[in-house]
Amino acid sequence: MFVLINLKTYPCDPMAVAEAARDVDETTDARIAVAPQATHLEAVADTGVETWAQHVDPIDYGSNTGHTLAETVAAAGATGTLINHSERRLKLADIDGAVRAAERASLETVVCANNPDQIAAAAALGPDAVAVEPPALIGTGTPVSQADPDVVEDAVEAAAHVDDAVTVLCGAGISTGDDVIAAHDLGSSGVLLASGVAKADDPAAALADLVDPL
Repeated sequence: MFVLINLKTYPCDPMAVAEAARDVDETTDARIAVAPQATHLEAVADTGVETWAQHVDPIDYGSNTGHTLAETVAAAGATGTLINHSERRLKLADIDGAVRAAERASLETVVCANNPDQIAAAAALGPDAVAVEPPALIGTGTPVSQADPDVVEDAVEAAAHVDDAVTVLCGAGISTGDDVIAAHDLGSSGVLLASGVAKADDPAAALADLVDPL
């Protein structure tokens, strides 16, 4: 299972979370990665943890003030990027452009979407993975695998129908090891979470609890 921790702009210590993730990763067969803010990418990558960007723009080198260039993200040590998170939504053409930009920079991609229909559209763009995240459940502590398990199963089916090489992650409300197991049992290849680790008093303990059932 892939466990991708999005730090958003939470007032957490990105280095502490990164070091905790690195240490827990060494004790489990799960794959753990951290997605910090862009300004923290290089420092987080230097800890040795797998590092992801929270976003890249559909741009190339040039006059793009204020945008995030995929090549710069890769140079900072990131190996992948989220695209179209519900807090950073893009138009379909821009999602496509961001996926192409990430491919150009050899970044792995996870495209987020709200529901199975959007998952199908995202999978058609050829990312490495998609993540189903109903916005109403993000940050609530109520996992989609419990609130609406059909969404996860339908998302897995929708992605497979379009491109069975695109894996599916489950996001929104993931905070416990039981949530991770439930996501796996519904067909998910991983989880995307944030507050369950980023806001934890002890990120290492929170992560260990997440992956221990695996």
